[in-house]
Amino acid sequence: MSFAPLCSVVFLRLRDFARRPVTEQARLRAQLEAALAVASADLAPEDRVVLDAADGMVVVILGKPEAALAIAERALQAAAVGMPVAVGIDHGAVRLDESGEPASVEGDGLVVAAEAAAAAEPSQLLASRAFRDALRSAAPGREARLVAAGRFTGAGLRTHEFFRTDANAEARRKRRHAILGTALALALAGTAVAARVSALGHEAFIQRLEAKAGAGWSSGAAALRSLAGMAGPRAAEAARKK
Repeated sequence: MSFAPLCSVVFLRLRDFARRPVTEQARLRAQLEAALAVASADLAPEDRVVLDAADGMVVVILGKPEAALAIAERALQAAAVGMPVAVGIDHGAVRLDESGEPASVEGDGLVVAAEAAAAAEPSQLLASRAFRDALRSAAPGREARLVAAGRFTGAGLRTHEFFRTDANAEARRKRRHAILGTALALALAGTAVAARVSALGHEAFIQRLEAKAGAGWSSGAAALRSLAGMAGPRAAEAARKK
């Protein structure tokens, strides 16, 4: 029996599996196995362990939370047509027993992943707070796509904070950073313009720009005059303080 202190556990659960006819159970399990094989093809076999569960499948990924999220999202996409799959992910301690056939896994990481999958709707992914924190440490910024889904109480009366995937959340984060970067650049540009206006004077500053710009000046003249006009009072104020 081996012990891995920190693993990402992906639990793919087939909803209402036990209530379905045996022939449908076999079909759904075969489809899930195929979807998971496609989803995990990029991950080396030594970095993952795939196990059967009573109502689905479990993937234990050794220390790569970003890979766990990618596998879970790909599996949902591959199983989107006609498969009632819900996914739960946790990052925690598990104990893997490979002495028997088949292998088995136990531990808190599996328990929380199973409860997340039980709380998720079909075609939904729910991740624990521990997994989101691990994802933020391993791949900063990727955790932005996991947004709060609420607090859930599992079968053992244990309360969990879960997060759902939002593909647009990461794009919104990048846009906010771009806007902040642009604002900073404009602030720095304004400071530089103010320094030049202070040294040359308002009209001399504009005239020098006109001389350098030549024929292409007319399109940007109004904007630069406005910027210089705003910088002028700043430069004057700075000069008075000196």
